[in-house]
Amino acid sequence: MEKTVNERNANGRLPGSLIKAIRPYQWTKNLFVFAPLLFGQKLTDPSAVLNASGAFVVFCLLASALYIFNDWIDIEEDRSHPEKKNRPLASGSLSVPVAVSASALLAITAVVVSVRLGYVFLSIALLYGVLTLSYCLLLKRVIILDSMTISAGFVIRVVGGAAAIGVFASHWLIACTFLLAMFLTFSKRRQELLLLDKSAESHRSVLRDYSIQYLGRINTIITGASIVCYALYTVAPETIDRFGTDALIYGTVFVIYGMFRYMILIENPENGGNPSKMLLKDTPLQITVAGWVIYNVVIVYRAQLGALWRSLFAFIS
Repeated sequence: MEKTVNERNANGRLPGSLIKAIRPYQWTKNLFVFAPLLFGQKLTDPSAVLNASGAFVVFCLLASALYIFNDWIDIEEDRSHPEKKNRPLASGSLSVPVAVSASALLAITAVVVSVRLGYVFLSIALLYGVLTLSYCLLLKRVIILDSMTISAGFVIRVVGGAAAIGVFASHWLIACTFLLAMFLTFSKRRQELLLLDKSAESHRSVLRDYSIQYLGRINTIITGASIVCYALYTVAPETIDRFGTDALIYGTVFVIYGMFRYMILIENPENGGNPSKMLLKDTPLQITVAGWVIYNVVIVYRAQLGALWRSLFAFIS
């Protein structure tokens, strides 16, 4: 009878444990797939919006599948971490067979949806999967390459979003994405060192090769490079020709404030350094991201918005 009761308790926790294991809060990272939709001037194209949304779903499914796989690989290290020990696999609330089965199902579903978005997008999605698997199995243990691999994953999201809607991801967009991702990744490494202190190496072996001082200097460089790169993009001749204005430069204020705000937040180890969780719980960051999106929509789509306003005004009159 005792065994039956335990099994029932485990079954009762299963849905919640699975949801926790797939980490829905991390899906905010996949919003990068919508960047080509915005800057590719496809936001008013229903089919493009639908395809971009499909790409978002694919990367969410793939990411969740790979999160579960990585938790399985890191199960022993996670048990020694003050926060990650509560993850479903590390805590034992989710069994390995169920977790692996769920991971496989998510990956297969992602591939099926990818086929509907075209074979170019499918190849990009598979590249993301292979790169992330390489990170889980090897690259996460190699200093600098671990952070560059994660950052490359963000770039692949952007390129995948562009492929899904049939536009070209400019080199400026790729460079800005890579630098921002590097900033977030190195910030997370620094937070791990602050939080874990002497036990950092037992949690993540690559942390023995990093230092708080080194990561602080790196992030100072990357912060400046990110802001300058974005500012140069907004006033580049091809950008001005494409959008017919140089007004995008004023949106740099959102980038500056957002990065500086994030740097303040990561000074407190209790914030954890997880970009997704920080975005979801920090109101100023949310307002900054929303402001950046709204400002760029107004500038990039000012002609369409102007026509809509005139039509609405004429209808009211």
